[in-house]
This record gives sequence, structure tokens and C-alpha cells, in this order.
Amino acid sequence: MNTIIDQNARSGDRAYTAANAVDAGRVPSRGEVGGMAPNARSGDRAYTAANAVDADRVPSCGDRGVVALVSGWLLRTACAAALWALHAGAADPARPNVLVIVSDDHGWSDYGFMGHPHVRTPHLDRLAGQSLVFQRGYSPVPLCRPSLSSIVTGLYPHQHGVTGNDPDLPDPGVNAMASRSNPKYARYYDAIIGHFRRHPNIVRDLASRGYVALETGKWWEGDPVKTAGFTHAMTQGESKGSRHGDAGLAIGREGLEPIVRFLDQAGDRPFFVWYAPMLPHAPHTPPAGLLDHYLPLAPSEPVARYWACIEWFDRTCGELLAELDRRDLRTNTVVVYTADNGWIQDPSQANRAAPRSKLTPYEGGVRTPIMISWPGRVAARIDQEHLACNLDLWPTVAALLAVPAPAGLPGINLADPQAVAQRRRLFGEQYAHNIADVDHPTRSLHHRWVIDGPWKLIVPDRRNRPNAQPELYHLLRDPWEKTDLAARETARVQRLAARLDAWWAPPQPSSF
Repeated sequence: MNTIIDQNARSGDRAYTAANAVDAGRVPSRGEVGGMAPNARSGDRAYTAANAVDADRVPSCGDRGVVALVSGWLLRTACAAALWALHAGAADPARPNVLVIVSDDHGWSDYGFMGHPHVRTPHLDRLAGQSLVFQRGYSPVPLCRPSLSSIVTGLYPHQHGVTGNDPDLPDPGVNAMASRSNPKYARYYDAIIGHFRRHPNIVRDLASRGYVALETGKWWEGDPVKTAGFTHAMTQGESKGSRHGDAGLAIGREGLEPIVRFLDQAGDRPFFVWYAPMLPHAPHTPPAGLLDHYLPLAPSEPVARYWACIEWFDRTCGELLAELDRRDLRTNTVVVYTADNGWIQDPSQANRAAPRSKLTPYEGGVRTPIMISWPGRVAARIDQEHLACNLDLWPTVAALLAVPAPAGLPGINLADPQAVAQRRRLFGEQYAHNIADVDHPTRSLHHRWVIDGPWKLIVPDRRNRPNAQPELYHLLRDPWEKTDLAARETARVQRLAARLDAWWAPPQPSSF
């Protein structure tokens, strides 16, 4: 069972005070509300779930002793939640809820509704039938941490400053993926989170408007309550070994009970749920029945494992949407779907990406379908022509909720047909996995890219890719970018390169 950590239940005896207040027959104070979730910070087992993830395995039930419930908590939660709602004031039941579903390392064509001949995604196919679907959707960056930061802030990586998954550390040979809790290197990790925290984000904005907000799954930026404004979170973010979600990474793979309990607690208050499970992300360890189905269909076992994990993820999405239906919440919930980045499975090596996949500027790394669903309010249709981007999600949700988004966000409202029709191009950037200089995060830039109608130009950064050349592709005729047309279309390359520079020209070494 997974703990949902409340915003005030992060340290000390306050983790129990709200339940104690209820037992004493009084309304908990806001400082005591942390007792609505257990204190899961003590004991040696508190670190094992995160350590299991860092070892590339899914935490077991035994690992997640950290999430053991305080005695009697389940019996007292309903009372505490009801009293909290009265204490906080009556909620407006008409305000729509928001569910954000983020797939993890998922190829853009690997869905039934996108035409895959073998991968089964019946629940996402059904959601697509209820959604405004953009088949030409994109992430502005092909790597999970900067991509998730872009979804939440509505900014490009060069704007929010989170450009890679981990920092380069000054000591050669030190594994940056496993050194986050080492005080010697704290400055490097804290600097990245600091970049993120300096910017407004959709979670904090909605929480300030009375929404309760739950984080589950992938989360890189420390404690999600402190850094992003979630009111509830599975991820702790500050435990030993925490890197990209710790206890939160059990969501989906180990069921959806934390979300169900959060919905119980939310009552009539509007909610925001961040569902970003580590699926179909490696390790590709699907249920045996799903793997057995795909083994005879796939070209290799590694591909079969990846396909089976996609269907596993699809099942969890179906369970989550069914829970909304069961509670009669679906028609008052805006559902947003996207992926953090793409994936092409290496057919010869399990849990590894093939070339031109994740961490590259090619379609296999940056393209993803994007869906916006609100039955009765957003007309369902499939758009195969126009461009959409994960930076559009906050402006779109804000418009649907009739609340303002920050001025200057680069995204558009995807529910506005005129804004969609007027968009002519998209931009993006690709960096190294590690951030070379946390004080100047764009120094790790490898490529910028622009899509203008059917054309896509990829421009290498001359500092980090001095021998690489620009590449040009016609995506409608060549969606997998097999034929580079840059040598034939030199004038077009120059025009698109100028548009890239007008969008963002990276600082040169002398300006650092």
C-alpha cells in the first residue's frame, strides 16, 4: 500500500496531530492537517523503495514498508477529511477537475488509434474517441526530466533551466544517478531544482485556487509539495536515494489505490491528479499473460516486452478512467494525455532504446499524440494536420477552466480552432543526458529543431556537435526521417535556420 503524503505531514509529531484532534472531538488546524496521511519517514525500510528503483527494479511490497499506515488511520481519514472540508470552507462542485496522464518512454505510433498493427490499447483508443486528438503532437525535448518540467511550467527547457536528468559532477567516475544524497554534491542537484522552483507552474496555480492536487509516478524536482505546490504526493523527494519518484514509482505497476484514496479525501473539492507511471518505461517486466500474447507477434523478445508494457499501461488508464465513471466524475473532469518523450525499442537488447529514439531530436524521440477530453464541452475529433505541443497543456487547461495563465507562455489553447489553425511551426531542443554546467544549463545543447508545415530542420549545436550538419526532412512523405534533403534544399535550410535563430539563439561560450 502506498502512502499519500499531505502537504503538512513532512516532519515530526505533526504527522499524527490531525487524527488526534479528530479523536479529541475538535476540528484540526491547518498545521495539523498533515495527520490525514501517515508519517512514513522512520525505519530502515524507508529508503528501500527508492534504492530498488535506482537498481532498475520495481519496488516490491516488502520494500515499501515506508508506506505502512499509522494504526487506525483508515478509520479516521473520512472524519478528518470531512472536518477539513468544513474548516476550509464549502467547495464549488461545478469547477471541473483535471487529470493529467503522462506516458513514459512511449513511441508515437505505438497505439491502436495511431494505427499500430499489433499493439493493443483499447482504453486509450476509447479515450481518443472522446477527445480532441492531435496526431502531430510533440514534446519540446526528448528526455523525461526536462520534458516533465516543461509540461508543468509551460516553458522550454532553455527557459526553465532543467535541461538534463542529472548533473555532471566534478569527480570523474562518480555515478551522478546514484549520488543525489551525497552532501558533497548537494549544490549541483539543488541548483537544478532551484531553476525549476523559480517559475510559476500549473499545479501551484490551481492549488492557489482551491484545488487539491495529487502527485503520483515520475517526479524529479525534489519534494513535490515543496517544489511544485501539490497538496498530496506519493513521492517524498528528500529520502536517501530519491532521484525520480521513489515511492511514487509504484503507481500503476502496483495498482491505483493511492489515487482512489485521494479521491475519497477530495470529497466535493475540485482536484488535480498527476498520473505519470513508470510505464511503459523499462524495466520491461509485464504480466506473463501479456508477454505470452506478444511473443509470437513481435520480431524479438525485447520488442514483445515493450509492447506488453504498453498494454499494461493502457489497462491502468482504463482502470483510472473507470474510477472516474464509477464516481460520476467523468463529465466534469478534463483529461489531458501525452507522453514525456518517444521510444523505439532496440530489437536485440532488452530495456534499451534503438537509434533515433529517446534522447534524439528525431520523430522517434519527440513526437507523441496529445489528447484533450471533456465530454460535452470539447468536441471529439482527430486532427491529422495541425501541430500541437506539450507546452500547450497549461494554456489549454487554463482556458477550459476559465482561469488566467501567466502572460508570455509560448503555448496556445488547443481547444481554440483559430489559434490552432494560425500556428505554422513548432520548435524544440535536445540536450545531453547530463547537465554539463548547472549554472549555465544550455551548455549541454546538442540540437535545435523546427517543424514548419511538413518540413523539419534539425540543426546541431556547433560547440558540442562541431562535425555534424543540418538535416532536413519532409515529414508527410517521410515520417521516419529516412531521406535527408538538406543538400537539395539549401535555400529552405537557410530560411528555417533563420527562424530557429529568431526563436532562440543559444548563448556562445564568451557569454557564459
